[in-house]
Amino acid sequence: MNAHPEHDDDTCRIDLEKDARTREKLPPIVDAIVNTCSDADVFSHIDHAPLASEAYVADLIAGLRELVFPGYFSREKLDPVNYRYALGQTASRVFDRLVEQITHSVRHECLRHDLACSHCSERGRTGALALVESLPAVRRILATDVRAAFDGDPAARSYDEVIFAYPGLYAITVYRLAHRLHQLDVPLLPRLMTEHAHSLTGIDIHPGATIGERFVIDHGTGVVIGETTEIGNNVRIYQGVTLGALSLPRDAGERLRGKKRHPTLEDDVIVYSGATILGGDTVIGARSVIGGNVWLTESVPPDTRVILETPRLIIGKIKSS
Repeated sequence: MNAHPEHDDDTCRIDLEKDARTREKLPPIVDAIVNTCSDADVFSHIDHAPLASEAYVADLIAGLRELVFPGYFSREKLDPVNYRYALGQTASRVFDRLVEQITHSVRHECLRHDLACSHCSERGRTGALALVESLPAVRRILATDVRAAFDGDPAARSYDEVIFAYPGLYAITVYRLAHRLHQLDVPLLPRLMTEHAHSLTGIDIHPGATIGERFVIDHGTGVVIGETTEIGNNVRIYQGVTLGALSLPRDAGERLRGKKRHPTLEDDVIVYSGATILGGDTVIGARSVIGGNVWLTESVPPDTRVILETPRLIIGKIKSS
């Protein structure tokens, strides 16, 4: 008995012919795309000097996480016998990738702005070495973030759970690494790193923000932390919080670039879900609590609670149709 259902022998031939005729329409479409590459009003990067690669960012972050949390994200088991060798291999791989991506970022910036030679390869090597040298310090500050998340969340059963499963810690980890590159004046790559974390967690932290120890983002989805935000120690924020800029004029890019546009949160502040705090002159004083869904564009002194009035609920029976 034939295992395959009978079919018209011409059906496959006709399908193949249709596929071929359809594919024949692709070359002129590609030609149209190619023609737009010479149009100054659209964006292309057709150049011998490559950009930092978004495709390598995930791999770079994964390698850095292996180094800042040894044994948690390693590709092999680490034990007292092999961990020096394994971490050495990872550090070497990460260093080489960092050199490459920093060099690409710096070279592109120089060529794009027609700058004097900034010795991009040398900056790639020194920048990569500086980031790797900072990893012990990054490990220590991340340890404070892990402990703060565990101490403040009864649902957390262990530090391991926080490290493995908390999106807020993932976003903070990537931010702390990217922030170091930002401090080293590496273009583009730090932003690619934090945007990768943003795409996975829904938490948007600009690498230029300044954030102290024991920082916790609880749940996290929808959190936005702008470039010039300053956050003290032992601060906790919840999902949907925006630390942003006031409404900006059309030419804000050039006029306000580098100026303080985002708020300051002093030590021990708590900001509950859905709150929006805007403006570079806005300071939330130490130990203050900002309630859910609050909209703030002015400073509050230390030890202040800001909450909305309790809304009036209307409760009634559903009328039957």
